Amino acid sequence: MERRYSDMTVSELQQEIANLNDKAKKAEQMGMVSEFAVLERKAIMAKAYLLNPAEYKAGEVYEIEGDPGSFFKIDYMNGIFAWGSRVNSDKEEALPISMLKRNESQN
Repeated sequence: MERRYSDMTVSELQQEIANLNDKAKKAEQMGMVSEFAVLERKAIMAKAYLLNPAEYKAGEVYEIEGDPGSFFKIDYMNGIFAWGSRVNSDKEEALPISMLKRNESQN
């Protein structure tokens, strides 16, 4: 039975991320695009549990990891998810905080 990421320790999360990355690499090499995408998303979710949601603030803008030049403005936080919208869009969405890259000026 699989455990929830929220119930795992830091070392368990790190091991899970390593396992997911290995499986994703194999899926990519075998041309299993859908399987690769699922495993990549799982790793992103697991990484979010290694971060501190309190460090992400409403009103701040972050670059979206893996999407250079795309930025996301946080309206509010809910657990490991930042709710808001991409800059130049009115569509509300939620992103795991592991997808948000801090600007150097925010450090």
